Amino acid sequence: MGFGSYDESEQQQPQDDADEDVEAVNVHEHDHDGQLEFESDATTDQLVSQLGAMKDDEE
Repeated sequence: MGFGSYDESEQQQPQDDADEDVEAVNVHEHDHDGQLEFESDATTDQLVSQLGAMKDDEE
């Protein structure tokens, strides 16, 4: 073997037979129905202004 030569079989992805027995993932397994409430002293205008400032900082 010269420099840069390789065995093509070493470059192939290994076949894992265990992958065939994998069950599908249920992404809704831990969904919860409910409500979230919180109290704040800030007004809606203050919160919207703060959000705008945060978005400006990202750019």
